[in-house]
Amino acid sequence: QKNRIDKFLQSSGFRFTAFLSDAFGASGRNIIRHLMEYGNISREALDRCLKTQTRKRIDEILIALNGSLSEHQRGFLRMIFGHLEALEQHRHTVEDAITKEITKHEEALSLLCSIPGIDVTAAAAIIAEIGTDMSAFPDSQHICSWAGLSPGNNESAGKRKSAHINKGNPYLKSMLCEVGWVISGKRSLYLSGWYWRIKQRKGAKRATIALARKLLALIYTMLKTGSPYNEDCFEIRRKQSERKRASRMVNELQKLGYFVVAPG
Repeated sequence: QKNRIDKFLQSSGFRFTAFLSDAFGASGRNIIRHLMEYGNISREALDRCLKTQTRKRIDEILIALNGSLSEHQRGFLRMIFGHLEALEQHRHTVEDAITKEITKHEEALSLLCSIPGIDVTAAAAIIAEIGTDMSAFPDSQHICSWAGLSPGNNESAGKRKSAHINKGNPYLKSMLCEVGWVISGKRSLYLSGWYWRIKQRKGAKRATIALARKLLALIYTMLKTGSPYNEDCFEIRRKQSERKRASRMVNELQKLGYFVVAPG
């Protein structure tokens, strides 16, 4: 709707959106309301419409407001601007309802927010899809399969073929993938290191899905046990991974004819 208003004003000779950081902020809305009322704007009226720092560019903005609206055009602008305000009011109503509903699950919300990369919005979206009662799923594998994050099993005559994940819950899947992208950038986390190891072998897309699956399994366990995220729990796995990596590198060097001596 904002794009429609912007295009309509530009087609009528009003191009002030190029000079305002937010064309639908306080200054922009004041200008639009003035145009709905009078069809054009003077320097004095523009000065009253502009707020704070935007007044410094009043001459440039005035040049961009050299159009004029007929009565018919003003009526159309009132209609589409009123529609925009109605949509915004509906959005606020929905957001208030979500906020009111999510307060009933503050404990689960705080648990999910303890995971790096998950904020209140992401946590609310995840809870909206899976709920807080994990008794509906016997184990983490079931919830991952329900969400469409478990790989299929396509095997014939002893040969394992490519098996794609199923559709599952697209809303939950996309949210977990977004969280996974955030976590992948936090190199100090165990999950981030795990993602990059998978990515080197299987590519970014498969690594993202694998991390989303790991996150969902982690969320399932946290909601079922009531335990918050703790990075220290991965310390044992981190050390095991480092030992495996060191052993693999030693083997590669020995194959090349080098003699490796352990430090210390």
